[in-house]
Amino acid sequence: MDPLFEELDCQQTRLGELSLRRRRLMQLNGRKIYEVKLGDHFLMSSLFHEAETKMAEISLAMVTKPDLNVVVGGLGLGYTAAAALADLRVRSLVVVEYLAPVISWHKNHLVPLGSRLYTDPRCRMIHDDFFARSRDVNQGFDPAFPGKKQDIILLDIDHTPNRVLHRTNTRFYTHEGLTELAGHLTPGGVFALWSDDPPEKAFTDLLEDVFPEVHAHTIGFKNPFTGGMAENAVYTARKSHL
Repeated sequence: MDPLFEELDCQQTRLGELSLRRRRLMQLNGRKIYEVKLGDHFLMSSLFHEAETKMAEISLAMVTKPDLNVVVGGLGLGYTAAAALADLRVRSLVVVEYLAPVISWHKNHLVPLGSRLYTDPRCRMIHDDFFARSRDVNQGFDPAFPGKKQDIILLDIDHTPNRVLHRTNTRFYTHEGLTELAGHLTPGGVFALWSDDPPEKAFTDLLEDVFPEVHAHTIGFKNPFTGGMAENAVYTARKSHL
């Protein structure tokens, strides 16, 4: 029988100590879950990924083109990327991940979705800074095709627009930063953002200053630890078709 707790990897990164853990939860009949911690803070868990999956599904449903180019900011445990690749219209998906160990977890099949993502020919994982690339429209998000416009950009890096992993990320969540992001989208393209908190009017208003169509979605899911419900937010914003 597998142990109740394993630390699968632990490395120092530019943001602090990053660890990947696997646990069996006896209160869930021995179910295995994977957890990622940065220092003392939990970044993600395989137990909670409903909102990340919904972010991809909602965004893809907003675009009717037959062939789609997608960028995912933040690889994590891979649920956003996997949900996007489930749509057969996606012909190219580039995941921009700041932390090299996270990419290695998928490459070495240490996480459940690693094999699926790493062997899908449509998917490429890029070790780079999403926010730095967002500032440069001429560079774009795909190193193989500088300046290439994207149909959908999905972002799942910071906890919320107000609780970021590094202070330099705060610039992205401004009118200037979001305007730069919009420059990477094709006409009618969609930007979506996951947030650990329920929707916040201040950020919705900020998106509406940049994009003509904005929606704030509340994604509810069960929390087996509390026995109740929890909520995340997914923001979607569509660029003008003109």
